[in-house]
Amino acid sequence: MASRSLFLVTSVLFRNCNSWFRLHRVRGRGLYSRYCGAGEKVMAQTWGRRFLCRAHRGVSQAWALELHSTEVGHCARVARIRGSCGKAPPCPVTSAHFTDVRSLLWRPPSRLLHVTPRACCYRKTSSEAKYTDPFTLGSRDLKNFYEDIKKELFITTKDLKEMCDYYFDGKGKAFRPMLVVLMARACNSHYNNCREVHPSQRTIAEISEMIHTASLVHDDVIDDANSRRGKQTVNQIWGERKAVLAGDFILSVAAVALARIGNNTVIQLISQIMEDLVRGEFLQLGSKENENERFSHYLEKTFKKTASLIANSCKAVSVLACPDPAVHEIAFQYGKNVGLAFQLIDDVLDFTACANQLGKPAAADLKLGLATGPVLFACQQFPELNDMIMRRFSLPGDVERAWQCVIQSDGVRQTTYLAQNYCNQAVQEISKLQPSPERDALIQLTEIVLTRDK
Repeated sequence: MASRSLFLVTSVLFRNCNSWFRLHRVRGRGLYSRYCGAGEKVMAQTWGRRFLCRAHRGVSQAWALELHSTEVGHCARVARIRGSCGKAPPCPVTSAHFTDVRSLLWRPPSRLLHVTPRACCYRKTSSEAKYTDPFTLGSRDLKNFYEDIKKELFITTKDLKEMCDYYFDGKGKAFRPMLVVLMARACNSHYNNCREVHPSQRTIAEISEMIHTASLVHDDVIDDANSRRGKQTVNQIWGERKAVLAGDFILSVAAVALARIGNNTVIQLISQIMEDLVRGEFLQLGSKENENERFSHYLEKTFKKTASLIANSCKAVSVLACPDPAVHEIAFQYGKNVGLAFQLIDDVLDFTACANQLGKPAAADLKLGLATGPVLFACQQFPELNDMIMRRFSLPGDVERAWQCVIQSDGVRQTTYLAQNYCNQAVQEISKLQPSPERDALIQLTEIVLTRDK
């Protein structure tokens, strides 16, 4: 059935390069069922994207935008609100970080998909007619996860214990630990066909969550934040001094756990995360006067503050899984690209989601004087934003005007495109590993990153 469906879909697409676009656009009216059963929808999507990409140079930007807004929830929602779906964006911001940002954003996706049977990103899941849910698959290795972290902390001081328990309450999705254990399983399976997570690899997941939480505590102090994850911040309840000490304590416990692993390479990787976090915070405190340097500055800050933790944690578990440097690089590049995409979408949500969804105030970055991706892209259409960026939106009315400029521009849409590009690169990297449920779950995770709403 799968091969027959594939033949029918490819035949239709070869006859008319726009057939896939119509197939995708009207899928809600049941056109899928004409060519394939429910189990082959993913296969139709994958091959449809390939052939659409082959003809991409002949497809108008407006069509490409309509296809994208169908795929990515954020763009679709924003486009519907603004009534601008299908509107071609202006030229993206150029940056020293990219040799050609325009080619990065509009490159035919076929270069980021896969032409070999081994690299087909949905091969296993589509043949089984189901997805591998990352959170379900990773939950077994995260059983009693936060309880184990609390055991590591082993606190006797009352206030310190209350502060740590406040954050490690186990109510979050544990996105980073889940990604790390899935990467550990995928690398183990690739190297010796063993899918079990080693204790030292699970410790890396705990360390990554401790470092992340400590960084949140410190960030809230720096930003004088009032809410985090839908509740008051530690600094608002216990004060700034105790909050700083709590963050320091969590980092020290993470360092002790890291030392027990006893692998010098892993120690260097995790130590790099801590260095990057500090450097990233200093980058965030500054800004570039040169407009062309701002985007590279923003992406460097984004990597150090967000993506470095995911990238180096993934690489650390790959080092513990096998001695192959190629696998280590795959793990690092996957984590880096997913981390960058995750933060880009986070920056988009600051403009498109409400405070209740985010668990923190909307437009928080603008109020902190920060120019994120949507603002930097919006500068192309609203040059007045450049002066606001340099004064960090400090004058009365700056935040409101900047918000309006972003909403009226293509900034949100172009930032989402860039995040999608990073996710495509992540899929390209992880598909180099041997097929496994964990590898497929990591592929699906890129879609979750793009379509999340909080």
